[in-house]
Amino acid sequence: MLQDTFGRTHDYLRISLTDNCNFRCTYCMPVEEMQWMPSSKLMSKDEILKMAEVFVSLGVNKIRLTGGEPLVRKEFPEILAGIAKLPVESTLTTNGVLIHKHIQNLKSAGVRSVNVSLDTLNREKFHKLTRRDQFDLVWENINLLLQEGFRVKINAVALHGMIEEEICDFVRVTEKLPLHVRFIEFMPFAGNHWSSKQVVTAKQMLALAETEFTVEKLEDKKHDTAKKYKVPGFAGTFAFITTMSEHFCGECNRMRLTADGKMKNCLFGKDELDLLAALRAGEDVVSLIKKSVSIKHAALGGQFSSDYLKADPDKIDNRSMITIGG
Repeated sequence: MLQDTFGRTHDYLRISLTDNCNFRCTYCMPVEEMQWMPSSKLMSKDEILKMAEVFVSLGVNKIRLTGGEPLVRKEFPEILAGIAKLPVESTLTTNGVLIHKHIQNLKSAGVRSVNVSLDTLNREKFHKLTRRDQFDLVWENINLLLQEGFRVKINAVALHGMIEEEICDFVRVTEKLPLHVRFIEFMPFAGNHWSSKQVVTAKQMLALAETEFTVEKLEDKKHDTAKKYKVPGFAGTFAFITTMSEHFCGECNRMRLTADGKMKNCLFGKDELDLLAALRAGEDVVSLIKKSVSIKHAALGGQFSSDYLKADPDKIDNRSMITIGG
Protein backbone atom coordinates (compact mmCIF):
# COMPACT_ATOMS: atom_id res chain seq x y z
CA MET A 1 0.00 0.00 0.00
CA LEU A 2 1.28 3.44 -0.98
CA GLN A 3 0.27 6.00 1.63
CA ASP A 4 1.49 9.56 1.99
CA THR A 5 2.09 11.53 5.18
CA PHE A 6 -1.49 12.83 5.05
CA GLY A 7 -2.99 9.34 5.19
CA ARG A 8 -4.02 9.21 1.52
CA THR A 9 -3.76 5.80 -0.12
CA HIS A 10 -2.56 5.89 -3.73
CA ASP A 11 -3.96 3.13 -5.92
CA TYR A 12 -4.59 4.87 -9.26
CA LEU A 13 -1.80 5.28 -11.83
CA ARG A 14 -1.89 7.30 -15.01
CA ILE A 15 0.76 6.26 -17.55
CA SER A 16 1.63 8.55 -20.46
CA LEU A 17 2.62 6.50 -23.51
CA THR A 18 3.94 9.42 -25.54
CA ASP A 19 4.31 13.18 -25.53
CA ASN A 20 3.25 13.19 -29.19
CA CYS A 21 -0.22 14.10 -30.41
CA ASN A 22 -2.03 14.39 -33.73
CA PHE A 23 -3.87 17.51 -32.52
CA ARG A 24 -2.37 20.89 -31.66
CA CYS A 25 -4.72 22.24 -28.99
CA THR A 26 -3.68 25.76 -28.09
CA TYR A 27 -4.06 25.42 -24.31
CA CYS A 28 -2.11 22.15 -24.22
CA MET A 29 0.55 22.55 -26.90
CA PRO A 30 1.19 26.23 -27.57
CA VAL A 31 3.45 25.85 -30.61
CA GLU A 32 3.07 23.86 -33.82
CA GLU A 33 6.83 23.21 -34.06
CA MET A 34 7.04 21.41 -30.75
CA GLN A 35 10.00 19.06 -30.38
CA TRP A 36 9.06 15.54 -29.35
CA MET A 37 11.23 13.46 -27.10
CA PRO A 38 13.46 11.00 -28.97
CA SER A 39 12.40 7.37 -28.66
CA SER A 40 15.52 6.60 -26.62
CA LYS A 41 14.20 8.89 -23.88
CA LEU A 42 10.77 7.26 -23.79
CA MET A 43 9.84 4.14 -21.89
CA SER A 44 9.84 1.13 -24.19
CA LYS A 45 6.85 -1.19 -24.34
CA ASP A 46 8.55 -3.67 -22.01
CA GLU A 47 9.59 -0.91 -19.60
CA ILE A 48 6.02 0.40 -19.43
CA LEU A 49 4.70 -3.05 -18.62
CA LYS A 50 7.44 -3.64 -16.04
CA MET A 51 6.61 -0.33 -14.36
CA ALA A 52 2.93 -1.27 -14.34
CA GLU A 53 3.71 -4.60 -12.69
CA VAL A 54 5.73 -2.86 -9.97
CA PHE A 55 2.96 -0.37 -9.23
CA VAL A 56 0.34 -3.13 -9.13
CA SER A 57 2.50 -5.04 -6.64
CA LEU A 58 2.31 -1.92 -4.46
CA GLY A 59 -1.47 -1.79 -4.48
CA VAL A 60 -2.46 -0.01 -7.68
CA ASN A 61 -5.83 -1.27 -8.91
CA LYS A 62 -6.56 1.18 -11.74
CA ILE A 63 -4.37 2.24 -14.66
CA ARG A 64 -5.27 4.92 -17.17
CA LEU A 65 -3.29 5.20 -20.41
CA THR A 66 -2.78 8.78 -21.57
CA GLY A 67 -0.54 10.85 -23.82
CA GLY A 68 -0.10 13.17 -25.67
CA GLU A 69 -2.44 11.01 -27.63
CA PRO A 70 -1.89 7.38 -26.55
CA LEU A 71 -3.32 5.91 -29.75
CA VAL A 72 -0.50 7.36 -31.86
CA ARG A 73 1.94 5.05 -30.08
CA LYS A 74 2.62 2.18 -32.51
CA GLU A 75 2.83 -0.39 -29.72
CA PHE A 76 -0.47 0.72 -28.17
CA PRO A 77 -2.26 -2.61 -28.84
CA GLU A 78 0.58 -4.60 -27.26
CA ILE A 79 0.83 -2.25 -24.27
CA LEU A 80 -2.91 -2.37 -23.72
CA ALA A 81 -2.95 -6.17 -23.97
CA GLY A 82 -0.11 -6.37 -21.44
CA ILE A 83 -1.90 -4.09 -18.98
CA ALA A 84 -5.04 -6.21 -19.42
CA LYS A 85 -3.19 -9.22 -17.99
CA LEU A 86 -2.72 -7.41 -14.68
CA PRO A 87 -5.38 -7.41 -11.92
CA VAL A 88 -6.39 -3.81 -12.56
CA GLU A 89 -9.15 -1.77 -14.11
CA SER A 90 -7.70 -0.38 -17.33
CA THR A 91 -8.99 2.71 -19.06
CA LEU A 92 -7.99 5.38 -21.54
CA THR A 93 -8.04 9.11 -22.26
CA THR A 94 -7.97 9.99 -25.95
CA ASN A 95 -8.89 12.72 -28.41
CA GLY A 96 -11.01 10.10 -30.16
CA VAL A 97 -9.77 10.49 -33.71
CA LEU A 98 -8.24 6.98 -33.94
CA ILE A 99 -10.79 5.06 -31.88
CA HIS A 100 -12.28 3.28 -34.91
CA LYS A 101 -8.89 1.66 -35.56
CA HIS A 102 -8.61 0.31 -32.01
CA ILE A 103 -12.16 -0.50 -30.97
CA GLN A 104 -11.52 -4.26 -31.06
CA ASN A 105 -8.29 -3.87 -29.10
CA LEU A 106 -10.19 -2.02 -26.38
CA LYS A 107 -12.92 -4.65 -26.25
CA SER A 108 -10.44 -7.53 -26.18
CA ALA A 109 -8.56 -5.87 -23.30
CA GLY A 110 -11.72 -5.54 -21.25
CA VAL A 111 -11.76 -1.75 -21.28
CA ARG A 112 -15.24 -0.56 -20.32
CA SER A 113 -14.81 3.20 -19.96
CA VAL A 114 -13.14 5.73 -22.25
CA ASN A 115 -12.61 9.46 -21.72
CA VAL A 116 -12.71 11.56 -24.89
CA SER A 117 -11.34 15.10 -24.86
CA LEU A 118 -13.75 17.38 -26.73
CA ASP A 119 -13.87 21.07 -25.86
CA THR A 120 -16.50 22.24 -28.33
CA LEU A 121 -19.46 20.88 -30.29
CA ASN A 122 -18.94 23.46 -33.04
CA ARG A 123 -17.04 22.21 -36.07
CA GLU A 124 -15.42 25.57 -36.86
CA LYS A 125 -14.36 26.18 -33.27
CA PHE A 126 -12.99 22.65 -33.10
CA HIS A 127 -10.83 23.30 -36.16
CA LYS A 128 -9.54 26.58 -34.73
CA LEU A 129 -8.81 25.09 -31.30
CA THR A 130 -7.18 21.82 -32.37
CA ARG A 131 -5.75 23.10 -35.67
CA ARG A 132 -7.21 19.94 -37.23
CA ASP A 133 -10.43 19.49 -39.23
CA GLN A 134 -11.47 16.24 -37.54
CA PHE A 135 -14.65 17.05 -35.63
CA ASP A 136 -16.89 14.74 -37.66
CA LEU A 137 -14.61 11.76 -37.19
CA VAL A 138 -14.31 12.36 -33.44
CA TRP A 139 -18.09 12.58 -33.09
CA GLU A 140 -18.56 9.43 -35.17
CA ASN A 141 -16.11 7.61 -32.90
CA ILE A 142 -17.90 8.80 -29.77
CA ASN A 143 -21.08 7.28 -31.16
CA LEU A 144 -19.17 4.12 -32.11
CA LEU A 145 -18.01 3.73 -28.51
CA LEU A 146 -21.58 4.11 -27.29
CA GLN A 147 -22.84 1.57 -29.83
CA GLU A 148 -20.20 -0.90 -28.66
CA GLY A 149 -21.33 -0.56 -25.05
CA PHE A 150 -18.56 1.62 -23.62
CA ARG A 151 -19.17 4.16 -20.88
CA VAL A 152 -18.07 7.42 -22.47
CA LYS A 153 -17.01 10.52 -20.62
CA ILE A 154 -16.41 13.73 -22.54
CA ASN A 155 -13.78 16.02 -21.04
CA ALA A 156 -14.33 19.66 -22.02
CA VAL A 157 -11.83 22.24 -20.81
CA ALA A 158 -13.81 25.31 -19.80
CA LEU A 159 -12.12 27.98 -21.90
CA HIS A 160 -13.31 31.50 -21.15
CA GLY A 161 -15.01 33.08 -24.13
CA MET A 162 -16.02 29.74 -25.58
CA ILE A 163 -17.52 27.43 -22.99
CA GLU A 164 -20.12 29.94 -21.78
CA GLU A 165 -22.18 29.71 -24.96
CA GLU A 166 -21.78 25.92 -25.21
CA ILE A 167 -22.69 24.81 -21.69
CA CYS A 168 -26.33 24.24 -22.59
CA ASP A 169 -25.40 22.59 -25.89
CA PHE A 170 -23.27 20.03 -24.05
CA VAL A 171 -26.01 19.40 -21.49
CA ARG A 172 -28.53 19.02 -24.29
CA VAL A 173 -26.60 16.15 -25.92
CA THR A 174 -27.07 14.15 -22.71
CA GLU A 175 -30.82 14.08 -23.34
CA LYS A 176 -30.73 11.25 -25.88
CA LEU A 177 -27.17 9.97 -25.51
CA PRO A 178 -25.83 8.30 -22.33
CA LEU A 179 -22.78 10.54 -22.32
CA HIS A 180 -21.13 11.86 -19.19
CA VAL A 181 -19.89 15.39 -19.89
CA ARG A 182 -17.30 16.83 -17.52
CA PHE A 183 -16.41 20.51 -17.66
CA ILE A 184 -12.83 21.06 -16.45
CA GLU A 185 -11.80 24.39 -15.01
CA PHE A 186 -8.85 25.83 -16.93
CA MET A 187 -5.58 25.03 -15.13
CA PRO A 188 -2.09 26.58 -15.30
CA PHE A 189 0.74 24.71 -17.01
CA ALA A 190 3.98 25.76 -18.66
CA GLY A 191 3.35 27.64 -21.88
CA ASN A 192 -0.46 27.78 -21.81
CA HIS A 193 -0.67 31.50 -20.92
CA TRP A 194 -3.03 30.88 -18.00
CA SER A 195 -4.46 33.67 -15.91
CA SER A 196 -7.14 33.64 -13.24
CA LYS A 197 -9.34 35.80 -15.48
CA GLN A 198 -9.58 32.89 -17.93
CA VAL A 199 -11.12 30.55 -15.35
CA VAL A 200 -14.83 29.87 -15.66
CA THR A 201 -15.84 28.31 -12.37
CA ALA A 202 -18.20 25.41 -11.78
CA LYS A 203 -20.57 27.76 -9.96
CA GLN A 204 -20.71 30.04 -12.99
CA MET A 205 -21.21 27.13 -15.40
CA LEU A 206 -23.95 25.58 -13.28
CA ALA A 207 -25.78 28.89 -13.25
CA LEU A 208 -25.64 28.97 -17.04
CA ALA A 209 -27.01 25.42 -17.26
CA GLU A 210 -29.84 26.34 -14.93
CA THR A 211 -31.00 29.08 -17.29
CA GLU A 212 -32.36 26.36 -19.56
CA PHE A 213 -32.62 23.20 -17.47
CA THR A 214 -33.88 21.96 -14.15
CA VAL A 215 -31.00 19.99 -12.70
CA GLU A 216 -30.51 17.66 -9.78
CA LYS A 217 -27.31 16.95 -7.85
CA LEU A 218 -26.09 13.37 -7.97
CA GLU A 219 -24.12 11.59 -5.27
CA ASP A 220 -20.36 11.90 -5.57
CA LYS A 221 -18.28 8.88 -4.61
CA LYS A 222 -14.98 8.82 -2.76
CA HIS A 223 -12.05 9.90 -4.96
CA ASP A 224 -14.42 11.44 -7.52
CA THR A 225 -12.88 14.53 -9.05
CA ALA A 226 -16.15 15.60 -10.66
CA LYS A 227 -19.24 17.03 -9.02
CA LYS A 228 -22.07 15.33 -10.89
CA TYR A 229 -25.48 16.59 -12.01
CA LYS A 230 -28.34 15.37 -14.16
CA VAL A 231 -31.37 16.76 -15.91
CA PRO A 232 -34.24 14.50 -14.80
CA GLY A 233 -35.25 12.20 -17.64
CA PHE A 234 -32.05 12.69 -19.61
CA ALA A 235 -29.98 9.64 -20.57
CA GLY A 236 -26.62 11.09 -19.56
CA THR A 237 -25.11 13.34 -16.91
CA PHE A 238 -22.86 16.36 -16.64
CA ALA A 239 -20.29 17.33 -14.05
CA PHE A 240 -17.69 19.89 -13.07
CA ILE A 241 -14.05 19.23 -12.23
CA THR A 242 -13.35 22.06 -9.82
CA THR A 243 -9.57 21.97 -9.71
CA MET A 244 -9.24 25.75 -9.42
CA SER A 245 -12.31 26.91 -7.49
CA GLU A 246 -12.65 23.99 -5.06
CA HIS A 247 -9.75 21.53 -5.10
CA PHE A 248 -10.25 17.91 -4.09
CA CYS A 249 -6.70 17.16 -2.96
CA GLY A 250 -7.82 15.81 0.41
CA GLU A 251 -8.88 12.49 -1.13
CA CYS A 252 -6.36 12.28 -3.96
CA ASN A 253 -5.31 8.72 -4.83
CA ARG A 254 -3.50 9.48 -8.09
CA MET A 255 0.05 9.12 -9.33
CA ARG A 256 1.47 9.91 -12.74
CA LEU A 257 4.22 8.34 -14.82
CA THR A 258 5.39 10.50 -17.70
CA ALA A 259 6.33 9.09 -21.07
CA ASP A 260 10.02 9.52 -20.20
CA GLY A 261 9.60 7.56 -17.00
CA LYS A 262 9.45 10.34 -14.41
CA MET A 263 7.06 9.87 -11.50
CA LYS A 264 4.92 12.85 -10.52
CA ASN A 265 2.94 12.59 -7.32
CA CYS A 266 0.72 15.54 -8.29
CA LEU A 267 -0.46 17.08 -11.54
CA PHE A 268 0.69 20.49 -10.30
CA GLY A 269 3.84 19.33 -8.53
CA LYS A 270 7.36 20.14 -9.66
CA ASP A 271 8.85 17.10 -7.90
CA GLU A 272 9.81 14.32 -10.31
CA LEU A 273 11.74 11.13 -9.59
CA ASP A 274 13.41 9.31 -12.47
CA LEU A 275 12.07 5.75 -12.33
CA LEU A 276 13.21 4.93 -15.86
CA ALA A 277 16.85 5.73 -15.16
CA ALA A 278 16.70 3.56 -12.05
CA LEU A 279 15.04 0.71 -13.93
CA ARG A 280 17.63 0.81 -16.71
CA ALA A 281 20.45 0.87 -14.17
CA GLY A 282 19.03 -2.14 -12.33
CA GLU A 283 18.38 -0.04 -9.24
CA ASP A 284 15.51 -0.20 -6.76
CA VAL A 285 12.42 1.37 -8.32
CA VAL A 286 10.13 0.54 -5.40
CA SER A 287 11.99 2.79 -2.98
CA LEU A 288 11.75 5.69 -5.42
CA ILE A 289 7.99 5.18 -5.82
CA LYS A 290 7.53 5.17 -2.06
CA LYS A 291 9.73 8.26 -1.73
CA SER A 292 7.67 10.11 -4.34
CA VAL A 293 4.44 9.37 -2.49
CA SER A 294 6.01 10.29 0.85
CA ILE A 295 6.99 13.79 -0.29
CA LYS A 296 3.61 14.65 -1.79
CA HIS A 297 2.27 18.02 -0.67
CA ALA A 298 -1.09 18.44 1.01
CA ALA A 299 -2.61 20.28 -1.94
CA LEU A 300 -1.92 21.65 -5.42
CA GLY A 301 1.66 20.47 -5.52
CA GLY A 302 2.57 23.01 -2.86
CA GLN A 303 2.81 25.61 -5.62
CA PHE A 304 -0.20 27.85 -5.01
CA SER A 305 -2.97 28.37 -2.51
CA SER A 306 -6.55 27.17 -2.71
CA ASP A 307 -7.52 30.71 -3.77
CA TYR A 308 -6.81 30.48 -7.49
CA LEU A 309 -7.27 34.25 -7.84
CA LYS A 310 -3.94 34.66 -6.07
CA ALA A 311 -2.07 32.15 -8.26
CA ASP A 312 0.90 33.57 -10.16
CA PRO A 313 1.57 31.40 -13.24
CA ASP A 314 5.08 32.81 -13.56
CA LYS A 315 5.97 31.30 -10.19
CA ILE A 316 4.59 27.82 -10.94
CA ASP A 317 7.36 25.37 -11.87
CA ASN A 318 5.89 22.56 -13.98
CA ARG A 319 5.85 20.95 -17.40
CA SER A 320 3.44 21.66 -20.23
CA MET A 321 0.31 19.54 -20.03
CA ILE A 322 1.22 17.39 -23.04
CA THR A 323 4.53 16.33 -21.48
CA ILE A 324 2.82 15.41 -18.19
CA GLY A 325 0.05 13.25 -19.61
CA GLY A 326 -3.71 13.81 -19.41
